[in-house]
Amino acid sequence: MKNLVFTLSIVFVLSACSSDSSDNENQVITLNPTNLEIYFPPANSNEWETISIEDLGWNSAGEQPLYDFLAERETDAFLVLKNGRIVIERYFGDFQQNDNHAWNSAGKTLTAMTAGIAQEEGFLSLNDSSAAYLGTAWSSLSTEQEAQITVFNHLTMTTGLDYDVDDTFCTNPECLLYKNEPGQFWFYHNGPYTLLDNIITNAVGQDFEDYFSAKISSRIGMQGAWLSIGYNNVYFSNGRSMARFGILNLNNGVWDGQTILGDATFLTAMKNTSQNMNQAYGYLYWLNGKDSYRVPGSEIEFSGKLIPNAPNDLYAGLGKNDQKLYVVPSEELVIVRLGGDAGETLLGPSSFDNELWGLLDDLMD
Repeated sequence: MKNLVFTLSIVFVLSACSSDSSDNENQVITLNPTNLEIYFPPANSNEWETISIEDLGWNSAGEQPLYDFLAERETDAFLVLKNGRIVIERYFGDFQQNDNHAWNSAGKTLTAMTAGIAQEEGFLSLNDSSAAYLGTAWSSLSTEQEAQITVFNHLTMTTGLDYDVDDTFCTNPECLLYKNEPGQFWFYHNGPYTLLDNIITNAVGQDFEDYFSAKISSRIGMQGAWLSIGYNNVYFSNGRSMARFGILNLNNGVWDGQTILGDATFLTAMKNTSQNMNQAYGYLYWLNGKDSYRVPGSEIEFSGKLIPNAPNDLYAGLGKNDQKLYVVPSEELVIVRLGGDAGETLLGPSSFDNELWGLLDDLMD
């Protein structure tokens, strides 16, 4: 297993969050028909319907090259879902179905949806100054400068805070310095993002982790935990839990008749270009099919699609060491990859995305 090793107390927490379903619950139901409606796996069971590559008419000769590639690139868990049903579920090395893995920045998508729910419930507004929830002096800016930064800016990486500081993950006031006006430049800055947890906590009057659990994870059957690692708040879960969140996205915030996030305006904005400086970025979601894109750690704007081999309507949660949650509405697909660094040690997008989608395109041909 390529997971980072933490203290015994963290290992205990992760073990406690793993599914303890009995063997007779850990089953699949195989279906053959096509044109099925979206499927929602039961919230309190490991039961999950499957559909085969052959029944979908995909190219089975593309399977082994895909699996070889995944194994060579330090993959732990890989799932492909069609209409919510499992087509592929593979684990590598000693990683097992109920093992937990860090989402890293792919977990930003969880924060985005939680913020949307908080706004829908009237606890906050994206147009509000973040100082309304963080108080004054949360940064090294003047009170007037702080007042100009909104919740929207935190959600879109446009706060204007200095990203040339020594530690861009740091959330202490001395690390949060003025660089330019909010909304004038896009840069992937983790410190201002992480403060969204405090914004949501103070807005709803409940710890972010508890609010997230009550509003999202417990309602759709996810297991997992948020763990503080340095300045970061990182979500850990098994691959199936990430897939559940993907299904929720695929069905536009509704889970088996339950509305988790019903604000259609927020949902649309979350998964579309949120500002004019990085077309490939929504509310903490990465977007394919745009004319240009920017990537973490760079001020350069690149021409073309983020993932040329992938469908244009793909949107994604992308995390350090190639944690991937892809959602493709046009193909009714959810794809999960958890594992170790596939080769570039990047914070989000990497060449792994395009290589993987080249192989997936061969499989689905």
